[in-house]
Amino acid sequence: MAESYGYIRDVYRTILTRDLIQKFRLPDTLVPLAEYMMDNTGNLNSPNSIANTIDANKVSTNHVTVGRYISHLRDAFVFYEAKRYDIKGKKYLSTQAKHYVCDTGMRYAVLGTRNMDWGRMYENSVFLELIRRGYETYVGKLYQKEVDFVVKRGSEQVYIQVSDNVDAPETLERELAPLRAIRDAYPKILIARTRHDAYTIDGIRVLDLARWLIGEQGF
Repeated sequence: MAESYGYIRDVYRTILTRDLIQKFRLPDTLVPLAEYMMDNTGNLNSPNSIANTIDANKVSTNHVTVGRYISHLRDAFVFYEAKRYDIKGKKYLSTQAKHYVCDTGMRYAVLGTRNMDWGRMYENSVFLELIRRGYETYVGKLYQKEVDFVVKRGSEQVYIQVSDNVDAPETLERELAPLRAIRDAYPKILIARTRHDAYTIDGIRVLDLARWLIGEQGF
């Protein structure tokens, strides 16, 4: 296992050093930026907010530079971007976005267990599987609530929440609340580590994460 993670770290460092820093003559600011993004995968952010955080850690930069570096990281497929979609207004938003690392194993290999949030790691895995299945994948906004994913493929549209463990009734209710607030008739799905067969609550299908990932449970 240690050899595998060592190999992944080497691949990651090669991408940053040879494919980005040396090729585009970028400063080493790219390294803390990439680590910050890995540490905050699945969190809403913007070049401005990232620049402020990095600058507070005494790494001088600005939002224009950060935006350019993020673009390089996306072009190198280290991260994928999920833009926001206003569900009520049915429009795409240009402010803030989420970024997901290309491989959750890379996040672990680079950062270890520091600030490990399994819920966000599962969200990252679901995002990667959705784009692998050909879905356009966005972060949903509904008033002050957030829906993890609004996914589209042709005429198909699905709303998805992702959670770690929904055994506690209060956790289950919290995860269902954004989906219940959506008033249209598109399918609504909660994907979590239920370890159970699929079931339905108030028209919302609840799927087991592992079974959904291997295709045993579907929309």
